[in-house]
Amino acid sequence: MNDRLYINADEARITYRGFAHVDLEMYDGRRFEDLEPRRLFPLSGLTKYITLLDRDMKEVALIRDLAAILPESREAVEKCLDEYYMIPKITEILERKEKNGLLKYRVMTNYGERAFDVRNRHSDIKNLYDGRVLFRDSDDNRYEIPDVTKLDKKSWMKINIDL
Repeated sequence: MNDRLYINADEARITYRGFAHVDLEMYDGRRFEDLEPRRLFPLSGLTKYITLLDRDMKEVALIRDLAAILPESREAVEKCLDEYYMIPKITEILERKEKNGLLKYRVMTNYGERAFDVRNRHSDIKNLYDGRVLFRDSDDNRYEIPDVTKLDKKSWMKINIDL
């Protein structure tokens, strides 16, 4: 039986390897290369319970909380997570129309202007407890408003969800 390896504090060093991959070196000398960090709870657990998977997608180690590991290691893991979960952050809602049962959005994101359709406002727009709002468009792409309270008044009026 394999015991789960937990990474805490300074007992491990994680270094960035390349697109969405890291290397792990434990204080006892064990090394694991070419690991992929993934969130076990991608919607609600942005910084907690991060698994490190090998090439066969088997868990090598688990980070309970990114805040509890070395800052350099945390930066390496966060960079990978940002690359893997590349979700555009909505900074402004430019336009919202409803047509044939679809909500049509035109938004400004950290990657520039985007336009997308939302089929079901109840299941495809999620207001999370921490102020984030997640959108899933008709092509199954994701968008996020990191903090809905920081939207300008015009965007706030166009968002069209119960907050």
